[in-house]
Amino acid sequence: MISNFEQVHNYYERLVFEEVVRHSARYPDFTSDMLLDVACVALNRLPARYVRHDVDLVFYLTEQERHAIEQSMAAALDYAFALVSRRSAKGGVAVAAI
Repeated sequence: MISNFEQVHNYYERLVFEEVVRHSARYPDFTSDMLLDVACVALNRLPARYVRHDVDLVFYLTEQERHAIEQSMAAALDYAFALVSRRSAKGGVAVAAI
C-alpha cells in the first residue's frame, strides 16, 4: 500500500511563513536569506504539530489553546527576528540551524 505523504505538514509552517512576510516590512534591510533564517529559527522554537489538513487541528482547539498558539508564535518570531538581526550585525553568520 502506497500513501501520499505530501499531505502531511507541520501546522506552524504556513502560519510562520505568512507572519515572516507580514513582518518583513519592518525589516527593510533583511535579505531573502535572512527572512528564511528567521522562519527556520522561529519554527525550531515551536513544537511540531503535524497534520494532514489545518482544519483537523483548528476544529478541536479551545479558545485558550488558540491564544497560546498565537502567543508562542509571536514570541518565537520576536526572538527569531532579533537573533537574525544581531547575528547579521556581527558579520552575517547564518543562523538557520539554531
